[in-house]
Amino acid sequence: MNYLGLLFLFPFLTTAHVLMSSPPSLGYAKNQYVTSPDYDLNFPIKGAQFPCKEYHKDFARGAGRSVATWPAGSMQSFRTEGAAVHGGGSCQVSLSYDGGGTFRVIKSWIGTSPNPHPAFPVPRSCPAENTPFNFAIPPSAPSGAALFAWTWFNKIGNREMYMNCAVVTITGGGSGFASMVDNPRIFVAQIGTNACTVKEGVPVDFPNPGAVVVRGERGSPPNGTGCV
Repeated sequence: MNYLGLLFLFPFLTTAHVLMSSPPSLGYAKNQYVTSPDYDLNFPIKGAQFPCKEYHKDFARGAGRSVATWPAGSMQSFRTEGAAVHGGGSCQVSLSYDGGGTFRVIKSWIGTSPNPHPAFPVPRSCPAENTPFNFAIPPSAPSGAALFAWTWFNKIGNREMYMNCAVVTITGGGSGFASMVDNPRIFVAQIGTNACTVKEGVPVDFPNPGAVVVRGERGSPPNGTGCV
């Protein structure tokens, strides 16, 4: 088989991965506050880059500059850019109020789920390019600056973790991070900071997905230790 044929059969080998485009991520070229874009922002993270590829500390990547204002209790959405979704998988969105030390889950998506619009019967995966994924900001979310994170564990391909973050401002909420202690910490695996791994070919079923979960196809629990 010639090279062009291989490209046709395996586009995922030659296509970039996925990044969070809205709200604009730290390091994203279309983030108005980024002066040094990361053109590999759509690649998976490594242990030394956790969290947020460490861009929450880098002013050239937009650190400290809020790109969205979200009232506590409001409905919001995120979007991703990039067609290589590797069969979908499982995603979480979360908030951190301690500079990236702790991320608390506000919604989880596990596996591919049917698209709710009858005109589009194709199964919807998380992520899906330029598709809004809705979530609610908890009414108890503290007011002030926060890091919003999107994390993704792909179903097909190398065992990887993806993470993009954006600086947001929460208004009209509670006070003190203690108001979100009932929200679980985000799931972390495949980056060497613990001994937790995920299986290939099935979406990971998060051990602690939180109170707001969208479930599609049946997932599989992670393997190893340190999985939370």
